[in-house]
Amino acid sequence: MISKLQYITQGNTPEGHIENLQKACSYGAEWIQLRLKNVDEQTILEIAKEARAITNHFQTRLIINDYYQIAKEVTADGVHLGKKDTCPLVAKKYLGKMYTVGGTANTLEDCKELVKKGVNYIGLGPFRFTETKKDLSPVLGIQGYQLIVEELAKEIPIVAIGGVTLKDVSLLLKTGIHGVAVSSEITQSFSTIPAFHTLLKGGSTMEKVYKFS
Repeated sequence: MISKLQYITQGNTPEGHIENLQKACSYGAEWIQLRLKNVDEQTILEIAKEARAITNHFQTRLIINDYYQIAKEVTADGVHLGKKDTCPLVAKKYLGKMYTVGGTANTLEDCKELVKKGVNYIGLGPFRFTETKKDLSPVLGIQGYQLIVEELAKEIPIVAIGGVTLKDVSLLLKTGIHGVAVSSEITQSFSTIPAFHTLLKGGSTMEKVYKFS
């Protein structure tokens, strides 16, 4: 299942990411993407092991950003690949069918390419300007999502990402997206997680089921 609410970790240090991940789990996050940048691979592996232990305790799904080998080594639930990262076909072959593979997209063409490569969901964005990510792609806005989702005809779960806040959820859902990925808004106040779940109807019993190829 692809969660309707995905929390992407933030932190000033690797340890800060772990602290925030644990807080997110405590407030009911069901899907967390561990996203560490500008950190050596060995540190990411050690942090990923800690993240797996915590998420196992809370029965929270763990997705590793970029590092598909680490995702398998720590028995995470999957990997999320950016546009400049490993080809999803390579990651899928390495991981096997039990792992979720997501991909980042900014355009309809990006989405169609990811569908061809068999990703399980697409993180489409950015919704608005955000300082979380460097080299930001063109902002999509509500109209951008609507056009792309309509063209894809709900062929794959689309998750809106990039500056999404609680007040954006209702309007974004009207475009036909599956869910949202949130970083800053949740990191600033983990108590917003239940509110996101309510708006998204994102509890595990209400998630839409997608069969993985």
